Amino acid sequence: MKPILAQELDIFLKRFDNFNGGEFRSIEILSPTNIIVTLSGQDGARAFDWVTIKLELNGVSDAKLLEGSKLFMLDMSDGISIINDNKHFAFGIGKCTTLSSLKNSICYIICSSLKYQEGSF
Repeated sequence: MKPILAQELDIFLKRFDNFNGGEFRSIEILSPTNIIVTLSGQDGARAFDWVTIKLELNGVSDAKLLEGSKLFMLDMSDGISIINDNKHFAFGIGKCTTLSSLKNSICYIICSSLKYQEGSF
């Protein structure tokens, strides 16, 4: 897994177009403070080929999660948001620009660090 630094966050999200129109594949709880989210989306660095991305969220301090059986029903037309406030990363579904709007998302995770791994579709 490769770490996502705060200064690289916008580049990462732009590369995958915020996963607009992508798929939310799974949520895996490794421990109360470690969660892996699996998404698929189009990779702008690979001629928009579809890829699978695993996000590892470490140091989870707050979360609102969905059951795995409901993930396929999520509307991903607005993609995901990842916000950094210099202390934490905040992941959520939909277009969110503030931490308070992200906490109103159907699914969100607040964590201290974020890593990703690319895989085939």
